[in-house]
Amino acid sequence: MSHPEYERNVFINCPFDSEYAPLFEAIVFAVQDAGFRPKCARERLDSSQIRLQKIAGLISACRYSIHDLSRTALDDVNLLPRFNMPLELGVDLGCKWFSADHSGKSLLIFDSEQYRFQKFVSDLSGQDIHQHGNDARVAVTRVRDWIRTESGSNTIPGGAAIYRRYEDFRAELKGICATLHLDVAELTFADFSNVVSVWLESHA
Repeated sequence: MSHPEYERNVFINCPFDSEYAPLFEAIVFAVQDAGFRPKCARERLDSSQIRLQKIAGLISACRYSIHDLSRTALDDVNLLPRFNMPLELGVDLGCKWFSADHSGKSLLIFDSEQYRFQKFVSDLSGQDIHQHGNDARVAVTRVRDWIRTESGSNTIPGGAAIYRRYEDFRAELKGICATLHLDVAELTFADFSNVVSVWLESHA
């Protein structure tokens, strides 16, 4: 049986480092501005839960998923690639293919450059991979177009309009956080998502 909010949930599988943060926050905003609910591993902090089980639970609760493979590169310290993102993508594809209840899932797969993924996960050849060039504006438009197409919603603004709204939101972020007694530099995923919701309610 699907999660009660399954049709509106969007799982986001991406890096959580500071370098990627501008893309992540823009994607979260775009998902919420389109009327959907972003979900990611950072929303749950239960230490008793095994991480992969937590991720599998989130994936099964979301009809839509965004997977960004753009940071699958050698780590500067260990000289090893980070494969968490491809692993979570594999779990999601398995959920879609092997569960009748989840056969209608839709995935948006990102990379920074076209065809780069073929060098490290060639089994994805034939999949429709989208590039964002590490540009938040491009990522927002790609997310918007995908949600609009896959959900069939006719009320979602265009990508340029959503990005302009995102820039307005960023300009007001400090003030909103001050009102809510939050530190911009220490926002958790739940905090950031809530701040976005607060802004959207006043800028419908």
